[in-house]
Amino acid sequence: MSDGGQRRGARTDRPAGRRSVARLFAVQALYEIEFGGTNPEAVIADFRTNRQSEEIEGVQMREADADWFAEVVRGVARQQAEVDRVIKDAMPRVDALDRMEAILRYALRCAAYEIIARIDVPATTVIDEYLGIVRAFFGPREIKLANGVIDAVARKLRPGEFTA
Repeated sequence: MSDGGQRRGARTDRPAGRRSVARLFAVQALYEIEFGGTNPEAVIADFRTNRQSEEIEGVQMREADADWFAEVVRGVARQQAEVDRVIKDAMPRVDALDRMEAILRYALRCAAYEIIARIDVPATTVIDEYLGIVRAFFGPREIKLANGVIDAVARKLRPGEFTA
């Protein structure tokens, strides 16, 4: 399993990369879609207009990669049934995805989408990126769960990227 790579605390002296910011914004946008009752295109337009960059916990974020952000939001929204199926296959309880906190659920969905659709991005990068997001919002229990689920999805869908 991935341990999340380098310590996230060591990165506070430099802004996050554009794709990292896009991933965080995608998780937030999908949360907004679910609870705000809006459609993906409206949320994408709002994020592009109003939230291209911002400061989070005292760290100035770089401008988000707008195309990456839009692809992840649209992809999760469009392929949610497939994404949920691969996540549920990696979880000990079938109903666990529906019962977890929304931010955690969307971090898992975004990670699974990237593993499914973006084979040009190494699975370990996807794991590390989304574990960083989970770490920003949750404690050890949720981090362990996310690590196990994302790792299992990656190993199942991209076995060639992992050594035996």
